[in-house]
This record gives sequence, structure tokens and C-alpha cells, in this order.
Amino acid sequence: MLDDLRALVEFAQAGSIAGAADRLYRTPSAITRQLQRLEAALGAELLDRSVKPPRLNSLGSRVLEQARDLLQRSEALKSLTSSDAEPRGLLRIGLAHALAEGTLIEPIQALTEKYPKVRVRLSSELTGELIQRLLAGELDVAAVLLPEGKSAPAPLLTNIIASDRMEIVQGAAGKLDGDWKSLGRAPWVLNPPGCFLRASLIDRMERAGFAPMIAAEIHNMHMQLAFVQSGYGVGLLPARFIARNRSIDSVKVLHPPSFDLHRSVAIVRVAQLGALGKVVEHLAHGLRQLFEAADTKKRVTRHRKGVRA
Repeated sequence: MLDDLRALVEFAQAGSIAGAADRLYRTPSAITRQLQRLEAALGAELLDRSVKPPRLNSLGSRVLEQARDLLQRSEALKSLTSSDAEPRGLLRIGLAHALAEGTLIEPIQALTEKYPKVRVRLSSELTGELIQRLLAGELDVAAVLLPEGKSAPAPLLTNIIASDRMEIVQGAAGKLDGDWKSLGRAPWVLNPPGCFLRASLIDRMERAGFAPMIAAEIHNMHMQLAFVQSGYGVGLLPARFIARNRSIDSVKVLHPPSFDLHRSVAIVRVAQLGALGKVVEHLAHGLRQLFEAADTKKRVTRHRKGVRA
């Protein structure tokens, strides 16, 4: 029917059967058959044939408006599925809670400036919940944190863009030594159960013969940092987060034996995105640059200044 609607639009634009045939590189008889087929499909006459040449009647004029709208929507759908078309439409982005910092607004803004016809909808949840929403078709792409060497389940595509190193920190006035025995006696401020970082820390402490005393379970890194700075407990925070927030003078970094915990920052996306795939690539590039700018390859110390993102 779309082809027949296109014939109707061209007929109205040209003002005649012959003109429409010329515009569509078809014969007049072919255009006539298309218009007749459209009328049969709709069950109504669209042309006033009492005049020569025939013209649209009042119903045909109303159908013409809808035809133009349908054809425009059809072209938009084609651009959505074509990787070469200009990106447009809605891009649903998920952000893991531990990545939802203010600095991430920069690559998002850069994305919307480069692709003004793309609308962005952001959601912040736990990595596991974001993965499930991607699999359910509720999100198009998500920036998540994964254990090193792991990827999202098929058919999702995983692109590792950075490595995130974790540090154990106490308040600046803290007196703990950097050994597992001291840390086993300390209160801890950690993510709630279900976090693989928390699980990795507990596993490492248990292998050393100790277990953390949980004093607070908080998802928000800024609140965790505030609790640590106040002396409420020991925390496990990303090195880049400590550097970005210029908080190294208000915390002490502890280095217990054989502790080296990293996680992967990954862009996970659905396979079929059409033109929006270019937008996702731009987002991944912006996030990679952001993490590279804040990368602290050396261990954070109290003498190391924050690295600006």
C-alpha cells in the first residue's frame, strides 16, 4: 500500500496522471492501476472523475494528508535501521549506579550536540538490572561495571573501554594499619549485598582469616566517601573517584598485602541499532576519554594531586 500511497502523493503534486507517471518513471496506465488499487483497498473513491483531468475529491484530500505522514514515518523507520542514515529517534541509555557521576554529563552533552535529532533517555540502576533490561529490550545501551575478564551474556555486545582500580580508604584522622588484621577489626562502609566488589573483598579477607564488620550499606559513592571522611568506617572506592573529587587530603589509602582489585568499565549494547549504532560509538569514545583523563596508573597517595577529568 505504501507504493500506492506514494502514487497518490505524486499525483496530487503533479496535478495529473501523466505528471505522476513522469515523476515516478512509470507509465500512466501503471499509475492509474495503483490509484484504483488504493481506492479498492480503502473502499472509497478518492478521485473526482467527472472532470478532466481527474482531481482529488474532499475525501481524497484528507487521505492525502495521512499518506504524506505515513510516507514520512516510513522513511524515518528506514533511517532507523540503516547504519548509513542520519541518526534520529530515541536512544535509551543505562548507567550503573557506580558510574553515575556528574562528570558523565560531558559525553552525554557531546552526543546530543553532534546528533541533534537523537533524544536521550537515561536510567541509573545496578549493573545486573541494566543487563536484564537490555535483554528484555527496554534499553539500547548501558555503561556498566563487570568483573575483569567477564562480558555480558549473548546476544548482547560488550566493549571494554577502561579498567577501574579500587582502593581501601579510611578518614584522614584514622589510625588503622594497612594489614588484614587491623581491617578485620574495623567497621566498613560498603555496597549492599549483590555487589561483586563487596564479594571480592570479603573473599580476600576470609582467605587471610578475617571478615569485615559491616557498619553501613550504601549504593551512593558520594555518601560512602562522606562516611569514610567522617571516620565512620573504612571504605572501598575507585581510585579515579578519589582523584576526581580531590578527596585525597581527607582520606588515607591503605595497602594490605596482595590486594589488587580491578573491575572493567564496559559499554554493553543490543546487536541491532541501525543508525543509532554511530551514536553509541560516539558515546563509548567520550566515556573512554573521560576515564583515560582520570586514570591513575600509580597507586593513589596523600601526596598525589587529583587528576582533572
